[in-house]
Amino acid sequence: MELIDFQSLMDRQQSIKATYQAKQPFRYVMFENFFLPEKAELIYQAYPSITEGKWDGTTYIDQKNKFQKTKFDPNSLLEKVFQELNSQTFLDWLQTVTTTEEPLLADDELFGGGLHQSINGAFLNVHVDYNFHPTTKYHRRLNVLVYMNKDWKENYGGFLELWDLANGNKTFLDSYAPLFNRCVIFETNEISYHGHPKPLNTPKDVNRKSIATYYYTKTRPAHEISGDHNTIYVNTEGINGQLKRFSSGIKAFFERLSKK
Repeated sequence: MELIDFQSLMDRQQSIKATYQAKQPFRYVMFENFFLPEKAELIYQAYPSITEGKWDGTTYIDQKNKFQKTKFDPNSLLEKVFQELNSQTFLDWLQTVTTTEEPLLADDELFGGGLHQSINGAFLNVHVDYNFHPTTKYHRRLNVLVYMNKDWKENYGGFLELWDLANGNKTFLDSYAPLFNRCVIFETNEISYHGHPKPLNTPKDVNRKSIATYYYTKTRPAHEISGDHNTIYVNTEGINGQLKRFSSGIKAFFERLSKK
């Protein structure tokens, strides 16, 4: 079963590549219609509630009300989604678009990726990602995000923000609404700052849904290598950001206290 619209991706490969390569100071691209239309609808219908199965909804100071799921029933539609995202066909397409100098490698573990779902009040502060996979120790190189939200309203928030914060800069680059079947690809390095820091303002029955896969290489250019680090967060919202982190920290504290 083909879920990704590979023919359309091939037809658009050069235009997507040109947009991706033109971005500075790190490369990224957004485009629509990632999955075949009828398959996107099936995936949307199959997207489980956070009350179904096992989701990780741990709160952190810089992340609140976000849930993650990485295990799926064998031969299920959602398992096949990630099989295609990790397939050699898609890896080859990504390799051409991004011109990554080393062969791209998928992560069957889906560490940090998988299905993501955020509820009202959720935020993920602007950050650069961890740079080494904890198991393989490969270098993290690319993020691919596919959003699965119908009828998303601007006042809901949840826009992906991209920032230039390198070398003392504080420049807002772009933001993208998490619209249905929309894909964003960006390279991950020490300057690829991104997040959705503004808390969601959604009705009770509306969650922010996304599909995330990350890609790695065994090595990377020497000038991009830094010491092994976890996710590095920054505050792009001043005093409001400080208050938000304080509130989230309190919630995280009581969550962990209740589990003891």
